[in-house]
Amino acid sequence: MAQLISGLFHQAFGNEWLARCNDQSAFDVAAGRMVMTTDGYVVSPLFFPGGNIGSLAVHGTINDVAMSGARPLYLSASFIIEEGFRLSDLKAVADSMGTAARGAGVYIIAGDTKVVERGKADGLFISTTGIGLVAGGLDLSADKARVGDRVLLSGSLGDHGVAIMSKRQNAAFQTEIVSDSAALHNLVAVMVAAGGGGIRVMRDPTRGGLAAALNEIAHQSDLGFHLQESTIPVKPAVAATCELLGLDPIHVANEGKLVAIVAPDSADGVLAAMKAHPLGSDAADIGEAVADDQKFVQMGTDFGGRRIVDWLWGEQLPRIC
Repeated sequence: MAQLISGLFHQAFGNEWLARCNDQSAFDVAAGRMVMTTDGYVVSPLFFPGGNIGSLAVHGTINDVAMSGARPLYLSASFIIEEGFRLSDLKAVADSMGTAARGAGVYIIAGDTKVVERGKADGLFISTTGIGLVAGGLDLSADKARVGDRVLLSGSLGDHGVAIMSKRQNAAFQTEIVSDSAALHNLVAVMVAAGGGGIRVMRDPTRGGLAAALNEIAHQSDLGFHLQESTIPVKPAVAATCELLGLDPIHVANEGKLVAIVAPDSADGVLAAMKAHPLGSDAADIGEAVADDQKFVQMGTDFGGRRIVDWLWGEQLPRIC
């Protein structure tokens, strides 16, 4: 085990904290509010178009920290490895985590490794914790949305969930659908710079998709949302695949998108900043917060009607992250 840790994980994640080989890492932080999140990753398959469980774990944890407006700083990672798991695959996962972390400017500074019997872990599970620092005066929360606020979406829906489903089913499409897995903290930074206190809430619509994210915000803020279907970006290949599989893109998971609830007088500036960033080039204003005692999320359809976008009971796509 010591050889595995030093020869594989330390090489993949190498930094001054891991080099000390302690059971913990100490770090200095600037004055301010800290943010911490934790998450587990059990995606199946482990490797998919656009990433693997390792890069997904890094991006997903960074994004959970970033949705508070924080700058991610440090991660920890714990690996539960099934007996017989190929060392080459483990190295590929670890290398992708190191690459993703370095690309995002964060450090994986602590971790743990456990091996379980064959048949007990479906290959590999990863658990992560992330820590970040929030800029002074920023306090984003799902209970802060107000009537009249705009709903801004950073890009097209459903890429990750459909990429996973396509790989799982060995489905071949004319255009390969690639996961949108990406670290969003730099996009968040330009939004905060443009919108300041006008940004009320940010969420990354992962499991349950945009529908789950907006329903959660609606219930926590005691209001509703009116969306317009024609303004919601969905790639043609994703839309076609969802139709084939009987899925609605608004319920499908994303791993490189965010939704922001923004005060109306700040929305145009924030949207412009999003569109100027590579991860927000397809950003759109898709609706508004409205007074609604029933806390419904409603969608105006392309045919002039309106439908309720509810939570899904159960999961359309299990193990997508």
